[in-house]
Amino acid sequence: MRPLKSAALALLAIGIALPALAQTPQEKGLAIAEEIDRRDTGFGDQQADLKMLLKNAHGETSERVLSQSVLEMPDRDVGDKTLIVFTQPRDIDGTAMLTHTKILDPDDQWLFLPALKRVKRISSANKSGPFMGSEFAYEDLVSFEVDKYAYTYLKDEPCGALTCFVVERRPRYENSGYTRQVTWVDQQEYRIWKVDFYDRKDDLLKTLTFDGYKQYLDKFWRADTLTMVNHQNGKSTVLVSDNYRFRVGLKDSDFQKGKLKRIR
Repeated sequence: MRPLKSAALALLAIGIALPALAQTPQEKGLAIAEEIDRRDTGFGDQQADLKMLLKNAHGETSERVLSQSVLEMPDRDVGDKTLIVFTQPRDIDGTAMLTHTKILDPDDQWLFLPALKRVKRISSANKSGPFMGSEFAYEDLVSFEVDKYAYTYLKDEPCGALTCFVVERRPRYENSGYTRQVTWVDQQEYRIWKVDFYDRKDDLLKTLTFDGYKQYLDKFWRADTLTMVNHQNGKSTVLVSDNYRFRVGLKDSDFQKGKLKRIR
């Protein structure tokens, strides 16, 4: 379990209302982020099957099939580890990306390209680039870690049938492709429903929406559809997740760079 790092979270555990605790927009924004993290702590590890649907500006689509494995790291000073492996189409079968999420240090990310039989390290300066031709950047695929951002609560706002906190988060790590992200978080279960990404010129670049949330192990919420729309180039990418499995026994040794060439 990640430790409760603030008095606000300790008081939340005994039922004191969040708005009464946070005296400034920054304190309230941080408290909301920490509650998101607290509610998603303890899953251990997970796997899921995914389809990636890419649509270009002319409406033409292509499909990829992949799997994702995640290992939760119990120390708040170290981010989770993620492995993504493509199985279809044939020309990218076996392509894999390994991510070791950090906090303020550059995330470690490696891409294995089977056609070249080599592992390529993704440099920190290239984390804002597109992942495998999709509208997801490399930095979008790291795990959410509270201390990677500075937060400001903006307002409450309806989001569908729910009411959401609207919170701005600004990356604290170097080389982010974003100046800021604006998130919509429901006040009932603290699930993220939408994120607006602003580029280095502070223009709206992309919007990510989450749909089809389901609860697992009576605690952990996962969306089955993530849609990333790029407002500047007209392209979009949809990630559809299925067959979530938790606590399957993944180990740290399953997430080492040396395993990438033997991933098949």
